[in-house]
Amino acid sequence: MVWMDANNKRHNHFHKQQHIAVVTMGVKLGGETRGYTRFRTIAEMLVEQGFRVDLITTNFQHWDKAHRDTTQECYQGLPYRILFIEEPGYSKNLDLTRIKSHAQAAKNLRRLFDTIAGPYDLIYAEIPPNDVARVCAEFAVENNIPFVADINDLWPEAMSITIKNRLLKKIAMPIISATTSFAADARVTYQLLSGAIGTSDEYTARPALDRAEPYPRATVYVGNKLAEFDAGAARYLGEIDKPSAEFWVTYAGTLGASYDLHTLVKAAAIIRNQAAQKSELAFLRVKILGDGPERGSLEALTHELDAPVDFCGYVEFPQMAAYLSLSDIVVNSLKKDAAQSIVGKIGDYLASGSPIINTGSSKEFCNKVNKDGFGINVEAENPQALAQAITDLCHRKSQRKMMGSKGRAIAEKEFDQPRSYQKISDLIKTLL
Repeated sequence: MVWMDANNKRHNHFHKQQHIAVVTMGVKLGGETRGYTRFRTIAEMLVEQGFRVDLITTNFQHWDKAHRDTTQECYQGLPYRILFIEEPGYSKNLDLTRIKSHAQAAKNLRRLFDTIAGPYDLIYAEIPPNDVARVCAEFAVENNIPFVADINDLWPEAMSITIKNRLLKKIAMPIISATTSFAADARVTYQLLSGAIGTSDEYTARPALDRAEPYPRATVYVGNKLAEFDAGAARYLGEIDKPSAEFWVTYAGTLGASYDLHTLVKAAAIIRNQAAQKSELAFLRVKILGDGPERGSLEALTHELDAPVDFCGYVEFPQMAAYLSLSDIVVNSLKKDAAQSIVGKIGDYLASGSPIINTGSSKEFCNKVNKDGFGINVEAENPQALAQAITDLCHRKSQRKMMGSKGRAIAEKEFDQPRSYQKISDLIKTLL
């Protein structure tokens, strides 16, 4: 068996409705505690607007690195039907095993498309994984139906961060981009798509590099549901102990290769050493919410430098909302060569009403920080510059408050999913 129907009782209830497949290899479902909700939210929205929806995903949960028990009740009785495709699985975020696992999932997805009863009217799928998206694009073209790509990262461009030596990277990346199946799959996907949704303007425009024909497009940030963020913050604010004298600088997200948390730890140590001499920022605490492959080395560096850093581990969304809302500054910490543009956590950062220090090098997001006034940009991988930025903002309470207020306004206008995701359904309706 290569696919499973988690909710087959609803199969024949929508025979007069237009039928949409929403395909994603990474989604938080049911009672799961980790993962992204973007594609679940899209599925829910489309059902509310009258479409019949199949949410097609893998039986392997990326964040837990474990297979789902697809017979659980939490995957059934939903307004949309979940179809699980089998995937071997992997233990690391980026290695050959993951690549092979996605390749098998792509083959199983094609078998599902070939055997499932009744054609779809439209396929909506994320990219990456590029090979999975290509299967969706090719099947859509073969059946003369629209295909919409939701571009939330760029492979192989984003993989350059794994090559540590800069000279080697400069030599290797053009070769990798030109010859790997990642590039070929992306190119075919972009050439065949009927429309594109991107999580940043950069991503939305990316298909144009591989095709001459114009295509309908819209930028829709990952965002969050502000009502859920606010409810979580309200629930846990009283349960999190923040001494009145402490100054919190917080990072929330994956502790992975693209995220430059070593610089944040070093900056905290610099401030601690300066505080001992000048009696300033003596009560700084850097809170790191999340987990990932870099945690061990980060904890070792923290111990070595005696830095005022607390590793809180993975924190569920409602508690994270409270931590961010209690923070004096939040940090979007990315390495210089990270390919990420406007990452998912930005919606939560803006919702918190805390000013953002951005070390990401994306021109699009740096310009947005400056234009919208919700934070400041700092050179990546520069501990001294980051320490100075934190110190400066510490002494400017009114400026922090103003930045936080502007950020919250942007969150309400551009990052609140019930409002911002309407662009997705508008594009789908246009294509149909």
